[in-house]
Amino acid sequence: MSRPVTLFTGQWADLSITELAPLAKKMGYDGLELACWGDHFDVDQAARSKKYCKEKWELLTENGLTCFSISNHLVGQAICDNIDERHKSILPPDVWGDGKPEGVRRRAARKMIKTAKACRNFFDLKPERKKKDDFPAVVNGFTGSSIWHALYAFPPTDQAFLEKGFQDFANRFIPILDEFDKVNVNFGLEVHPTEIAFDIASAARAIKSLRGHKRFGFNYDPSHLGYQGVDYVKFIREFGDRIYHVHMKDVWWGHGNGDVGVFGGHTDFGDARRYWDFRSLGHGDIAFEDIIVALNDVNYRGPLSVEWEDIRMDRVHGGAEAASFVKSVDFPSSSVAFDSAFDKKNQ
Repeated sequence: MSRPVTLFTGQWADLSITELAPLAKKMGYDGLELACWGDHFDVDQAARSKKYCKEKWELLTENGLTCFSISNHLVGQAICDNIDERHKSILPPDVWGDGKPEGVRRRAARKMIKTAKACRNFFDLKPERKKKDDFPAVVNGFTGSSIWHALYAFPPTDQAFLEKGFQDFANRFIPILDEFDKVNVNFGLEVHPTEIAFDIASAARAIKSLRGHKRFGFNYDPSHLGYQGVDYVKFIREFGDRIYHVHMKDVWWGHGNGDVGVFGGHTDFGDARRYWDFRSLGHGDIAFEDIIVALNDVNYRGPLSVEWEDIRMDRVHGGAEAASFVKSVDFPSSSVAFDSAFDKKNQ
């Protein structure tokens, strides 16, 4: 059986969840990956109210949808970042507070811990759960990074400087992950520029800095790796046991006019000069069949969640096309060896 196809609601938060749910079903999705902004999933309410969680499930089931994960990228970004005025626009008021950086980071950490509790409450009430998760509960998100600004090594940046950033990450996230463990929830970092892990090398270093904490894994998204020149299929094979969730998103690269490189040139998405841009699934350069083969090889059986971003395309058209694309490219792994039929014992 092929994997369920879900829609990440983060880029649709301008629509209420009551508007989006029937639209997602109409576009062909099996479920939603609920973002913790807009009115899609309220962390505070879900952490304290079973009634709220039940009502959310009722809305999903009434529209023929399910859910396997929630995502709190915006709050996660503030946990390790060097905070500036940009963060105010993405954070809840109770996390931003007075805007003093260390206070913001600490409140973001507390909110992420509460997100784990909310996630557990929500999935404990999943219809027909029967006391066991059909897919391990996961909160997807970002971590932020205190050393992203040191991406390019000038002024000269030595490994001791970078190690301080990884230790800051560990100091802030190990207590969070310990709380995730108490409620049996995984954290899936979306490996991404501006995060503590943005490629294979930094992902491995992040795991090491956390001393291999079992609750830390990845929300795999090839679109953030391909344009950097990172082997996005190798990533699956390197970290197969830590891929807790999968985003399906496409990107193209090498399509600009030569004015802008990988770092983006301070241009906006959709600028024709850009070297790379996110594209609707099937319109970019990601080899999705290679990804499906690798996911099958590492025995990933969870959802394939479409994170739809393409500034050049109508999103409802693109969202429906993307759901169809994922269903066409996915396939279940084989339970038999194709050449076993040559063996007389099997004839």
